[in-house]
Amino acid sequence: MSHDLTPATAHERPSTPVAAPWLTVMNREIGVKLGDRAFVLSTVLTVLGIIGFTAFMFFMGERTTSYTVAATDEQSVTVVETARDSAGEQTTIDLESAGPDEARELLNNDEVDAVVTRGDGEWVLTARHGMDGSLSGLLSDAAGDVTAQQNAAAAGTTTEQLAAGSEVRTRTLSDEPDRGVAANVLGFVFAMLFYTAAIIFGMAIANSVLEEKQNRVVEILATAIPVRHILYGKVAGNCLLAYAQIILYGAVGLLGVNVLGRAESIGWILEASGWFIGFFVVGFAAQASIWAVLGSLASRTEDLQSNTGPIMSVLIAALLVGLFAKGAWLSVASYVPLVSSVAMPVRMLTDTVQWWEPWLALGLCAIFGFIMFRVGERIYQRAVFQGGQALTWRKALKLER
Repeated sequence: MSHDLTPATAHERPSTPVAAPWLTVMNREIGVKLGDRAFVLSTVLTVLGIIGFTAFMFFMGERTTSYTVAATDEQSVTVVETARDSAGEQTTIDLESAGPDEARELLNNDEVDAVVTRGDGEWVLTARHGMDGSLSGLLSDAAGDVTAQQNAAAAGTTTEQLAAGSEVRTRTLSDEPDRGVAANVLGFVFAMLFYTAAIIFGMAIANSVLEEKQNRVVEILATAIPVRHILYGKVAGNCLLAYAQIILYGAVGLLGVNVLGRAESIGWILEASGWFIGFFVVGFAAQASIWAVLGSLASRTEDLQSNTGPIMSVLIAALLVGLFAKGAWLSVASYVPLVSSVAMPVRMLTDTVQWWEPWLALGLCAIFGFIMFRVGERIYQRAVFQGGQALTWRKALKLER
């Protein structure tokens, strides 16, 4: 049986009203969260993870790979020299001239990584166990170039003349550069950041409301400030924490990009990331009041766990869209409120998006958020004083204030 926990003085106000009461609640929410060791630890670990990933990428980018290759004849020496000249800055190839028997002995003793030999009408690359793919590719390309030069010389022409007109240029209908792996990785980051932040801070709002309802703290607060201001403060406090966390992660990531010396080539990443932050701000604000309502509808922790199903389904849908959606599915999802917080920034990584499309999607999400906030405010003020059993949205709306 439901029991109305509203005290007789719940709507009485002190003679001296509290200035901007929602600010007091907001500051309290922020202080409690910053005092939560688990929250602080998870934030620090995430920052350290970003720094560690940046350091790893920097190490991999600066690492030099060295190979030693034995050549058994003059033509093989030319192949190794050609491969050495075509290798990048992070790859060095040392040449070791040796006869066939000596080269074999060097290979058995692991003193060289490979042996190049000219056979009957073919090149032979020999390794002791398995040859590194990068080295094999360099030597194979070099052998092909040397052979082409020799054949062209024998025919009284040049390799340039023989290869004239064979160039291949790859392009897309959008005429945009292929961003490949970087776009996929960034899309994964967008999806995971939105999902995890929504869960962490959303559940924080719901649990805070439920705890105050169970302990009847909300009744005490309601004697000093309007009930709606309690909701405003909780939503504002957790929104600010979520935004600060996302900005912190973004700042650390950008610092890492500058350390790697890639800042000049990431204009498209900055644009998409900027829109992601904008969509995150609006998208999280749009769902914050929903989490507060879920907390007010519950009477026990078990109730909260069971009634979060719909919002969790939406968040999982946003995660899956960000990870896997392509083409028309991604285009449609980029206009669906909440899901668009991930779908539109991900779409901007790979597709050509008209200037008005992000603004339209952002506007739809903002309108949805405003509607949910107004509905949530009505339900929160009715349900937060009701104990004894879990309520549904419909039942809560029928209650009298």
